[in-house]
Amino acid sequence: MRTLIHVCLMMLAILASTLSAHAHGDGAPQPVDTTGLKPLGDDILPTNPYRGDAKAIEIGARGYNSNCARCHGLEAKSGGMSPDLRGLEPTDDNDGWFMTRVLMGATVGERVKMPPFQGLLSQEAIWAIRSYIDAQPD
Repeated sequence: MRTLIHVCLMMLAILASTLSAHAHGDGAPQPVDTTGLKPLGDDILPTNPYRGDAKAIEIGARGYNSNCARCHGLEAKSGGMSPDLRGLEPTDDNDGWFMTRVLMGATVGERVKMPPFQGLLSQEAIWAIRSYIDAQPD
């Protein structure tokens, strides 16, 4: 009986450690449901068409939390591992930089600093995420 209790406790400990290890997801890019946003077509827009749009901010929050927060911090507040995106002013030039960085990622030497999301996130999802970041207080 004592052995059975020990085995059960060990199994619970293993299960608990597995659950906590995946608490922030497995790191794989997650799809973003953009239902409710105006479709933007295939040509990448140079500026954010959703800035200030409440629906885009709501969708962007989900997209950010499932794809960006693990590196850039919850509520876009960086813990120092990656840049704090709240400092990226909502300008046309910064919009273009943001879109390019998300699509192409960032590599320094042979080290990937940010994975590319091209082919994984739609431009609607990327602009919604940008809208969410823009809406966060500094």
